[in-house]
Amino acid sequence: MIKTVLDTNIFVSSFFGGNPRKIIDLWANGKLKLCLSRFIVDEYVEVLERLGLQNEQELKDLLNLLGKSENIIFTSKVPTVNIVDQDPDDNKFIECALALNAQYIISGDNHLISLQDYMGIKINTPKEFLDYYQFP
Repeated sequence: MIKTVLDTNIFVSSFFGGNPRKIIDLWANGKLKLCLSRFIVDEYVEVLERLGLQNEQELKDLLNLLGKSENIIFTSKVPTVNIVDQDPDDNKFIECALALNAQYIISGDNHLISLQDYMGIKINTPKEFLDYYQFP
């Protein structure tokens, strides 16, 4: 199973469909293993609440799925890296990927995408990721 870290913009965009939704569906159907840290989950929740989704049943269901899914691995120990100078908050995704030996970070953020690869971790847009992999 492919271990992936999803940038917050992919996670949030999945609520609106398109390729981000296809990636969430792959995870929900057991094709991907989602790698998370407390820092990433905190940011997911913060952004969704800011968008006004804190009372929505879909958010509650999703957070419940995050807590119970067999296709998720969490890390509480993350190395500290300072690779993304332009947006240091983005380093949390690289840190999580390193801690859990993820193969991919999927993002729409140019600061991360411009890296393309970090220590063997491929950094792709949703389209690049879906074009490369053919899932049954």
